[in-house]
Amino acid sequence: MNFLVFFFSALLSFSSPTWLKELDQAKTLAQKEHKTILLNFSGSDWCGPCIKLEKDIFENEAFQAYAAQNLVLVNADFPRLKKNQLDKRQTALNEALAEKYNQNGIFPLTLLLDANGNVIRKWEGIPAKEATAFIALLQTSK
Repeated sequence: MNFLVFFFSALLSFSSPTWLKELDQAKTLAQKEHKTILLNFSGSDWCGPCIKLEKDIFENEAFQAYAAQNLVLVNADFPRLKKNQLDKRQTALNEALAEKYNQNGIFPLTLLLDANGNVIRKWEGIPAKEATAFIALLQTSK
């Protein structure tokens, strides 16, 4: 019985962090938990480098463990295929984020923000070749 409790609690502690879709929610959480915000602009169904960034860095276990302890994640996605279109409210939220943080329409664009939404650091394209190198960049950016 104790083994099962340990197993399931360990499994829950290794769950991947959730990507939020609203910056206001992320700012509230970041302030409460004393974390920074990682805002990523992606084109999930058309942008090759965005897909590579997701696969090679964001889905990496080391990144997910680091993010769970240190970051509040926000994804502003701009899919192009009709089947992947976001609802009007989410599209408007993402467009407002782009107006403020990504006026040049760069994809992927990743920003490290403080809990108030101020830019600490910005990466155009893929920020590093592997997750551990990106984590090192994040650690030196605070």
